[in-house]
Amino acid sequence: MSDELKKQLQEKLTEEKWTRAALSSYSVSQFEEFDSLIDKIHGEGIANDALTICNEHLTHTQNSVVALYISGILRIEKRPIDDQNLTALIELFADHHKWKIVEYLCNRVLQYGENRFALKTLAHWYETEGLEDKKLEIWERLIKVDYEESELVKILAQKKEENGKIDEAIDLYKKALHRYINKNDFSNIKEIWEKLISLKPDDLSFYEHAETKITQVAGIQKSIQLIYSLFEAHKNNKNKDIPISLLKKILDYDPQDPRARKELIEAYKEKYKGHSYLNEYIKLSSLEQNFRNIHEAIEDFEKHIEFDVGNFVFHRSWGVGRIRSIENNEIVIDFVKKRNHSMSLSLAIESLTALDKSHIWVLKAVSSKEKLKKMIMTKPRWAVETLIKSLGNDTNMREIKAELVPAILSQREWNTWSVKAREQLKTNPMLGNVPGKSDRYMVRMHPVSFEEKLYTQFRAERNFFSRLKTIEEYLEKAEPDTEYFNEMLEYFIGFLRLEEVNENTITSALFLSRLFRKYPYLGEKADFNLSELFERIGDVRELFSKISDTEYKRLFLEYLKINSDKWAEAYKVLLPAYLNKYIIDTLKDAGRTDIIQQIVTELVDRYKEEREAFIWLIRTYIDEKWFMELLSISFERVLINFIHLLDISFREIENSKNVPFNRKINRQVQSFLFQEERIVKYLKSANEEAAIRVYSLLIDVEQLDPSILISIKNIITQKFPDIKLPGEVEAVKSIPRGIMATQASYEAKQKELKHLLEVEVPKNSKEIGAALLLGDLKENAEYKAAKEKQEMLNSTIGKLKEELEKVQIVKPENVDANSIGFGTVVTLLNNDSGKEEVYTIMGPWESDPNKGVISYLSPFGVELYGHKKDENLKFTINEREYDYTVKDIKPAKF
Repeated sequence: MSDELKKQLQEKLTEEKWTRAALSSYSVSQFEEFDSLIDKIHGEGIANDALTICNEHLTHTQNSVVALYISGILRIEKRPIDDQNLTALIELFADHHKWKIVEYLCNRVLQYGENRFALKTLAHWYETEGLEDKKLEIWERLIKVDYEESELVKILAQKKEENGKIDEAIDLYKKALHRYINKNDFSNIKEIWEKLISLKPDDLSFYEHAETKITQVAGIQKSIQLIYSLFEAHKNNKNKDIPISLLKKILDYDPQDPRARKELIEAYKEKYKGHSYLNEYIKLSSLEQNFRNIHEAIEDFEKHIEFDVGNFVFHRSWGVGRIRSIENNEIVIDFVKKRNHSMSLSLAIESLTALDKSHIWVLKAVSSKEKLKKMIMTKPRWAVETLIKSLGNDTNMREIKAELVPAILSQREWNTWSVKAREQLKTNPMLGNVPGKSDRYMVRMHPVSFEEKLYTQFRAERNFFSRLKTIEEYLEKAEPDTEYFNEMLEYFIGFLRLEEVNENTITSALFLSRLFRKYPYLGEKADFNLSELFERIGDVRELFSKISDTEYKRLFLEYLKINSDKWAEAYKVLLPAYLNKYIIDTLKDAGRTDIIQQIVTELVDRYKEEREAFIWLIRTYIDEKWFMELLSISFERVLINFIHLLDISFREIENSKNVPFNRKINRQVQSFLFQEERIVKYLKSANEEAAIRVYSLLIDVEQLDPSILISIKNIITQKFPDIKLPGEVEAVKSIPRGIMATQASYEAKQKELKHLLEVEVPKNSKEIGAALLLGDLKENAEYKAAKEKQEMLNSTIGKLKEELEKVQIVKPENVDANSIGFGTVVTLLNNDSGKEEVYTIMGPWESDPNKGVISYLSPFGVELYGHKKDENLKFTINEREYDYTVKDIKPAKF
């Protein structure tokens, strides 16, 4: 059938050649017939053969309508931006004014994604035919894909405005403004700027962003013109901070601008018209004197103006205070800890921090804890904005927590509230990132759009994969036809131009490939070949391991499977860098158990070098029957590897070598061997020799908890009563650094840790914050003391967390009184004095030598540990010799 279809295609091409059909004789119905033929081609799976036939025909019959159309459709189906043949065909029929066919062809192209040429062609025809509504509809589609088009955007905006669709008009005017900025067309920039001010003067975030770009392309003086236009619109605004900020911007550009200086003074006078000392402070700062540097005068004035009767201030020692009076150069303040305090105004300005009445410190001072807690918990938006402003309008969640916990909220209340707070940081249009700081936040003077909020976040991010997540979040809720998106997109396109292919290059290419499939017209911005980029990869495992986003690791692997004949071999290499069931399951589903077997064998052999991958593989698949059938080694070999890794990780932790990684490995190994009882289950079915081998390895692990070793020993001796295990004496002497403890002492340590985290750490953070206000860190004794305390707290907390992670809680019913150990009371006969001595053996957390409670980790406890009744003990500690006989061992009460 396929050969018949190829023959039919060839006949159509030949027929066209011999009849030399004129373009004027073609109709839409003929192209519908061609579409029917294309459907059959797909049905027979001969698209590539059909494309080859058409391409060969075009080499000698350049304007073959049949070949151009069929090959054009087949090509655009594969790659939506590959429209060359269809474009040529559209031009042929447009030149012959066959508009119905042109319309049909353009709409066929547009079925595979928006296309500038097709849209422009349709718009031209509709305009010629006077089909206004259709033309405008096409224009609205065209401006979304043609980023150079500005005039049409402006015309559409004007039409929307005429029709009373003001919000839509504003969006289009904004788009037009950005495009004219890119063209540096100042006359249109100025016209649209003023139009936008007339329609929406309060969109200050947009004007700020646009003005920055205008300055870059058109220069400072032209930007000043535009800022003055915006200032005039806000001159009489009740919120005087807006005109003041605009005038400050002008003075940043031109400090000598006399109009801006004069207008700024008037704005200050209006803002502070109720201030008792307004005129004095204007005079004192020389704000009206042209000889004074304007920026110094502003700083001086704004320092003074914050001090007025009734205003709040803060002192590092006396806390929050309220100004009672200001006379001449003397200020009187009522502090919480020091009432009616007098100081000079100049000293007050230098040593005090002025606080707004809504500052969190003021609220803490004047409100009850319960009232403030209720406000914070029920009004998260207000709370977040208040806290950010209070903390200098530049803060993060850690600093916010230190302000709230435990002074106002408990840890549990914080956990609930912080979820709401993070949602506010993400969605509240008044909140955003501090420029250049992805983890710090500020309250804006004016709200921002979702697009600009994410754009600002994107610019603040410094990590490639964080930026990738941000642009993907943007695409979930917004269209890619804004200036903000274009700037973000250029960041990823830039990586394709690098000579060396790295993880950012490949990830960018994967992201762009997926993006261009959804928005084909964007493909014109970057022409790249993904296959060529993959071929240029040097060390594939090293590159793959640096892709930190798991979704893009998966896309990387999927690409290999589809496009590489050696994908399975590549999966074997990449597994250690992607510990996910996807690789093994994909190999299994593809019948490549040979590769899985190679992976297992190599990881078992290289378990020290690939310890994380080895542990993951065994723990993930050890209980699956098909996997065990592939496992060509004994389970004992697996256990031996795990025991070796236990020993290695203990030693490397002790030597401070890659401690976090080795702690993770150690926990995983202990979980596999002991919590999951893999050793116990194995020993129950093992023979005597195997039991001795396993036990011999365990006693060599010096830091292994002795209770575990005792438990293993009991299991072995119960099964083999006459067995002689190696190193029994030495084994009991091998006291671990891990801690055994009672439930009560464990809970006490938990409370101690909670107190440190929730009380001492926040208190220390405040001490550091207060010390920072003193300035000059080199000579700041308070700051140094607070930092030293911080280091001590961190050390104590770290040690306590480590001990709590390692602790083994011992219950009274689990105490083995057959030998001296944790939880036993031992009676010793002192062979030198002839007197009996009684000691209770506990852990370091319960130790109290004055009451005869000895830690099993102390030198004395170590010497007693593991010995039995009637044994004679002789040992030396600190040059003192001891000689005891064990008279009795019994469980302690705890």
